[in-house]
Amino acid sequence: MGVFRLVKDAQNYALRHENKKYWPINSRTFILPIFVHPEPKYNAVMKKVMIIILLISLVGCSEKKSVLQEEKPAGPITLVIHGGAGTIKRENMTGEREKAYHAKLQEALDSGYAVLERGGKSLEAVMAAIKIMEDSPLFNAGKGAVFTNEGRNEMDASIMDGSTLMAGSVAGVTTIKNPITAAYAVMTKSEHVMLIGGGAEKFAAEQSLEIVDPSYFFDSTRYKQLLKLKEKELGKEANLFDPYINDKKFGTVGAVALDQYGNIAAGTSTGGMSNKKYGRVGDAPIIGAGTYADNKSCGVSATGWGEYFIRLSVARDITAMMEYAGLTLQQAADSVVMKKVPALGGDGGIIALDRQGNVSMTFNTTGMYRGYITKKGEAKTFIYND
Repeated sequence: MGVFRLVKDAQNYALRHENKKYWPINSRTFILPIFVHPEPKYNAVMKKVMIIILLISLVGCSEKKSVLQEEKPAGPITLVIHGGAGTIKRENMTGEREKAYHAKLQEALDSGYAVLERGGKSLEAVMAAIKIMEDSPLFNAGKGAVFTNEGRNEMDASIMDGSTLMAGSVAGVTTIKNPITAAYAVMTKSEHVMLIGGGAEKFAAEQSLEIVDPSYFFDSTRYKQLLKLKEKELGKEANLFDPYINDKKFGTVGAVALDQYGNIAAGTSTGGMSNKKYGRVGDAPIIGAGTYADNKSCGVSATGWGEYFIRLSVARDITAMMEYAGLTLQQAADSVVMKKVPALGGDGGIIALDRQGNVSMTFNTTGMYRGYITKKGEAKTFIYND
């Protein structure tokens, strides 16, 4: 809304300013000329008239502004999920294992969509979908988390509300059954954004979240793979190896939802990198790298080589390109995932969803566990890049 100034001797003022009817002083100030009458009583009347004109003008400006900034109508309730991206090939996947992945992705989609369908919020849907994947050993998150070099399961998670830009995350936790619920608690029950390790676990217990013995996360297949990695000392490439598909991949799970209120939320959860050392943390719990959500643009959950996704602020970069460069969701996703990430030497993928219900599931690897749903009973799940 502009600020108006009354200027006496407007006739000379106008001549000096090329007879303009108003002159912008800055982005929120305007000069409005008035003429001075020889009789003081007429000047008083003139001032009252000008005040009325100013009020009418200000109301008009406000109404015009609200129309110009009105957001587009929100799309239908939608949920999109992923279970990790990497070198996922048909020749390395048994038919039984493939069916198991599709079934679990379907279950996660149905769980999250049921929340949206009954009028629940996008944050609730994101947590519902992610918890299904955290409870499955198929995915590198929660129950299926990989082992560190020390033989522990250290998990990370984050969540963000696109309507308020509130966010929460945890990193390096070992006893919280569903890390995504801890991230949500950090966002809603504390003044912080990120908590780590023992502090995060203490906070989760105080919030009455489910705490389990570390042995809950033990998976024999993943543990045998850790031993194999340590024995052979395969280095960086081995650290990315996933025993469940007999090939290297990046394990993470994530979800992005749009609710009936037009609000977007995004969340990500992971067990990190197999055989990781020194308390390594990737992009999953980093707001702006592995997770970001803003109603003005979109919500994003990433999966990939975390170090590169952190350096590029992948999730935030996609939303920023939509907000500031005017790109569509898919254009922004392609620019970041298909160009910037590979150019730096990284790989992986993202899922994203904008306020109109447009979905992107973009990855530069041979596969990514993924799926989306926009209508009950019509969920679609995918694994490979064809």
